[in-house]
Amino acid sequence: MAYNNTFIEASFKRQVDRLPVWYMRQAGRYDPEYRKIKEKYTLLEICKQPELAAEVTMLPIRKLGVDAAILYSDIMNPVASLGVDFDIVKDIGPVIANPIRSAADIERLTPIDVDKDLSHIMETIRILDHELQVPLITFAGAPFTIASYLIEGRPSKSYIRTKEMMYGEPALWFALMDKLGDMVITYVRHQIENGGKAFQVFDSWVGALAPQDFKYYVLPTITRIFDELSDLKVPKIYFPGVSSGELLPTLHEVKADIIGLDWRVSITEGRLRLGEKFAVQGNLDPYVLTAPMDTIKEYAKDIIDQGIQSPGFIFNLGHGLFPEASIEKLKELTDFVHEYSEQAIRAQKSTVF
Repeated sequence: MAYNNTFIEASFKRQVDRLPVWYMRQAGRYDPEYRKIKEKYTLLEICKQPELAAEVTMLPIRKLGVDAAILYSDIMNPVASLGVDFDIVKDIGPVIANPIRSAADIERLTPIDVDKDLSHIMETIRILDHELQVPLITFAGAPFTIASYLIEGRPSKSYIRTKEMMYGEPALWFALMDKLGDMVITYVRHQIENGGKAFQVFDSWVGALAPQDFKYYVLPTITRIFDELSDLKVPKIYFPGVSSGELLPTLHEVKADIIGLDWRVSITEGRLRLGEKFAVQGNLDPYVLTAPMDTIKEYAKDIIDQGIQSPGFIFNLGHGLFPEASIEKLKELTDFVHEYSEQAIRAQKSTVF
């Protein structure tokens, strides 16, 4: 089978014959085969078995026909190398044994040691690099999102302790941002050196900040991460997470290639706020997948029609897949995106020429 490079081409804003599509959390609990694996192993146990983690990564490639794989892992995995004791608790998420609340807590964080602590993840990447016929996207959690778990001790809706440190003890906050920024840079560089073909920095919860706070307390670290990784000749994605539409105008100087959009801002409006620099990725509301298939296709068609107005569009969700999603609907949606976008791009070309 020929290598499918459509995702890479679209990432660099080159013309494609049809839109590439992949889904955040595409290796997940909506898949009955994956649910059976999870009956035997936890997420962290799967991650420590490279052959199994690679197999889970490849499931949606075979079943859905998507144009890119995303590494089966968790944004918290590299945090263990800093000396943080955590667990991924069912129906809760990351739970930190000793949340970070003081200067001493931050000083105790050790530099990440990928070779010593994360060699199993690098082995998974090497296996996938050998096996896949589509690009492998690797990823890291962004400093704000990781910090919110470390400070709150678990997922939060208000981020009260996180903002308390940010506003009340900015020196501590920036010290933590520096350490987490270093972690992301080192981790991502190793991922690409071991065979990753693109990477995404997930900032799932940074939309909880006002634009001025994002710009002051978070953006300098995001800018540094992409500056220091700018020599990597692979697509670089920044996903500022849910409710982040108001942050988009602040991103103009970030050296990413792609910005992920959630469903609260249209593709057209997202591009206006970002300028012409970036490719964009998104942005179907995952819960539209609960609708009848005709409705799903209408939403997808609108996104595609906006996406093809300029080169550089990747069809995705505005956030991750949820466990109740239908694998049959996802397969039909993937086929629809490919077929409809190919027809629409062909019609667009015939109109132009």
